Amino acid sequence: MIPRRAVVLAGLLALLLGALPACSSPLPNRDPTGEAFPRVSGTSLAGDATVLPDDLADGPAILLVGYVQDAQFDLDRWLIGLLQLETPARLLEVPTIDGLLPGMVGGFIDDGMRSGIPREDWAAVVTVYGDAEAIVAFTGEERPRNGRILLLDGEGVVRWFHDRGFSAGKALELDAAVRGLRGTD
Repeated sequence: MIPRRAVVLAGLLALLLGALPACSSPLPNRDPTGEAFPRVSGTSLAGDATVLPDDLADGPAILLVGYVQDAQFDLDRWLIGLLQLETPARLLEVPTIDGLLPGMVGGFIDDGMRSGIPREDWAAVVTVYGDAEAIVAFTGEERPRNGRILLLDGEGVVRWFHDRGFSAGKALELDAAVRGLRGTD
């Protein structure tokens, strides 16, 4: 059995290396509203293979995408706000970690995340490694500490997008957009 400390250290190292800037400039942020979310594969922390957006066809769904560990603070605020509003959408946190090394040690990274997330929430966290590039290209990667918040309809089309940090007003706007899609506004 691998000591827990080694798992956590390996996960942190992989996140750090995955967050280091590459030789090229980061892709500029872009608003993909009106576009279909790219088809990507990931695995929930519960171990379930997931294909986005295919597995969200019962929509609407809100994806909370984070590229670096520091985005967690922003994503947590979005989650708390949306849960308090009782927003009627599936909420899915999507840690998206680009690069060869993170993909190689993804199991260690996932184990580190599991250690800080209650088991009952594992199914709502889907890590994307191999297809991370597609999501990065879809939203851009400037200001990686800000989460990318995407509302998808049942067809996988982005109906609302925000990437400038948590805002209570934007959370209310997102909640209204979800209710509008559901016809419950």
